[in-house]
Amino acid sequence: MSGEIQYENNNPVIFQRSGARLHAATDEDDDIHDPIDDREIFDILFVLVNIFRSINDPEHPLSLEELNVVEEARIQVNDADSTVDIEFTPTIPHCSMATLIGLSIKVKLLRSLPNRFKIDVHVTPGTHASEDAVNKQLADKERVAAALENSQLLEAVNQCLTPPIKSN
Repeated sequence: MSGEIQYENNNPVIFQRSGARLHAATDEDDDIHDPIDDREIFDILFVLVNIFRSINDPEHPLSLEELNVVEEARIQVNDADSTVDIEFTPTIPHCSMATLIGLSIKVKLLRSLPNRFKIDVHVTPGTHASEDAVNKQLADKERVAAALENSQLLEAVNQCLTPPIKSN
């Protein structure tokens, strides 16, 4: 066997990144209540303090945004009820990395949002062969906690959350 990497999706479609969010002067004022919205969640996942950060695909050196796995239109936030609902779309229907991708999204938000938020991450309906099983794993607090206690799985999640090193 050669040392060549075998990908599940050898030729993923790559999408353009969304533009930068325009900030108002009041965005930085701590005395003004600034509710968390869909775009802020999208920014948490892909941009933080004008330093490019992304959730990387576990298989390709691309972000989930570039692969259109996560889109702003599939993020629902209710700041008053402290809920975040995110649908993600694997690039292929039999993606074996779907649970890892969902877990990476969930961990990024758990680390970034106030504890008051209930975060629901699930596969976009009809886009994955095992969507019910993946969604069940991601919705189960005990399974998520156990997964994060597994050092190898936690390393894989952290690798997805680590910004890629850009070569000059």
